[in-house]
Amino acid sequence: MADRPYTLLSCCMSLDGYIGSGTPSRLLLSNDDDFDRVDAVRAGCDAILVGAGTVRADDPRLSVRSAARRAERTARGLAASPVKVTVTRTGRLDPGAQIFAAADADTLVYCPTPVAEDLRGRLGRRTQVVALGPEVDLALVSQDLGARGVNRLMVEGGAAVATQFLTAELADQLDLVVAPVFVGDPRAQRFVENGRFPWSAQRRATLAEVQRIGDVVLLQYALSDRFGAS
Repeated sequence: MADRPYTLLSCCMSLDGYIGSGTPSRLLLSNDDDFDRVDAVRAGCDAILVGAGTVRADDPRLSVRSAARRAERTARGLAASPVKVTVTRTGRLDPGAQIFAAADADTLVYCPTPVAEDLRGRLGRRTQVVALGPEVDLALVSQDLGARGVNRLMVEGGAAVATQFLTAELADQLDLVVAPVFVGDPRAQRFVENGRFPWSAQRRATLAEVQRIGDVVLLQYALSDRFGAS
């Protein structure tokens, strides 16, 4: 699917594979240096995508935080932050969430056609709601983003979205950060859900780079022959 954006999955997980605590409190697994690295990656992308569950649980801004990086983007005629994207099956999104409140970038919501009209009414004109038919197909989301000029897409979770991108072979790169902590709570969310993944003992993913960042480690995997494309 050459017309889809180059897609980078970014995630930080515990030593036992969890990305959250299993409680209402948000678990910050990474460190300041890695947060800054992620901010630099964000600044180099055209869009950032998370699932509606992540919007509800974490209320992320999905914005470039560094003033220098924001200024560099605007100097190139871009919005201060990449386009903010979420996908929802149910339309259960809070219009007051930060992803909709920030004015530094456009926001797109992909949803099934039956919930689109209600979402448009609740989210207002600042957010573009895109109806995709009876269900949300991430291959169609990727194609639509490519048609909108998104050449580089960063996917930041959660587990359901990461699983769908990986099992559908829609990802070109995986940046997986491992933090030196254990969660040990079965209520917590893991990095991915169950699924039929293309990579297995018979087809191992290619480890392209290992980088120590303070007390965490970045494992960068090449998931397609487009890995590393600008």
